[in-house]
Amino acid sequence: MTELMLVVGTRPEIIKMAPIIRELQKRGLYFTFIQTGQHHDYNLSKHFIKELRLPEPKYSFKLNNSETVAQMSEIMIKLKEVIKKEKTKLLLIEGDTNSVVTAALTGLKMGVKIGHVEAGLRSYDWRMPEEHNRIIVDHISDLLFAPTDRARENLERENVHGRIYVTGNTVIDAVIQHMPLAEESSKILNKIRFCEYILMTAHRAENVDDPNVLKNFVEVCIHSPLPIVFPIHPRTAKRLKEYGLYNILKRCGNVQLLPPVGYLDFLMLMKHCKLILSDSGGLQEEATAPCIKKKVLVLRLSTERPEAIEKGFAKLVGVEKDIILQSIKEEMNSSDPLNHETPFGDGNASRRIINIIEQYVRSK
Repeated sequence: MTELMLVVGTRPEIIKMAPIIRELQKRGLYFTFIQTGQHHDYNLSKHFIKELRLPEPKYSFKLNNSETVAQMSEIMIKLKEVIKKEKTKLLLIEGDTNSVVTAALTGLKMGVKIGHVEAGLRSYDWRMPEEHNRIIVDHISDLLFAPTDRARENLERENVHGRIYVTGNTVIDAVIQHMPLAEESSKILNKIRFCEYILMTAHRAENVDDPNVLKNFVEVCIHSPLPIVFPIHPRTAKRLKEYGLYNILKRCGNVQLLPPVGYLDFLMLMKHCKLILSDSGGLQEEATAPCIKKKVLVLRLSTERPEAIEKGFAKLVGVEKDIILQSIKEEMNSSDPLNHETPFGDGNASRRIINIIEQYVRSK
């Protein structure tokens, strides 16, 4: 029986929960670690946990469904049984995925208190499934760990019922903790054929499921003034092949396609690139870490990380080819250094979060 339960479903959640898990271990605090299996490659997620030298989850769900609603229902049923067995009192979740909202709803209906790490992010873009999830989770959580003052203000404006704490974002803790491990073990740079390169990622449904947007991205890769290193997400690879674009990219000498890479390899690619093109939310945060400090051109129309833009670490460039290419040229010609400190914390978010949880548990 352990009253504290940590639930993760995707690799970004594992990354951001890793510093919290280490903090709990350092203090000798017991917890139940659960992997929901939301990412389709179950074994890859298990390998990812091992790569970060985290403890094996006590429970790992193998899901039979890939369709969203069916998958969420399956997670809910399996999680309900574990909560009952472990007599869980506090459920700690991170982010805005389907696993997160499913775990929160399950805990709510079973009378379990909910702690939400990375609470209060808002894009105000209802096309994003993550926006639905994060709003739901914030309004049913009891402890809301906001990474920034902006996130706190969002929560206060919405009059959420839970207690709000500004802690910083554990993603900065994660980058700081894992960079030495990446430098020690990663060999990815030996595989890169360019001396200087732009690192690119794209995976969001509103981008890669739209053939016109995806064609724009391919054109950007072909005409970029600096070579592109592009680790391809499985969803993106599938769509590129469906739309007849994959072989165009593969044959382009200006582009190096990579299969999905591990977190440690990705840290090294970020550290050594000249610029980042991405539609990822978490990457906008990671790029601001002291040991990376790279500019991100955000391939989206909105972002839930406006702090990165305000500090000069990111720029919204949308999805139109000409605007993206012009933005790349401007950044390549810019001499403005990224001297600002990251707006997402000082690397001690996990310590603050566990301090708050310990105090909360004692008060109860």
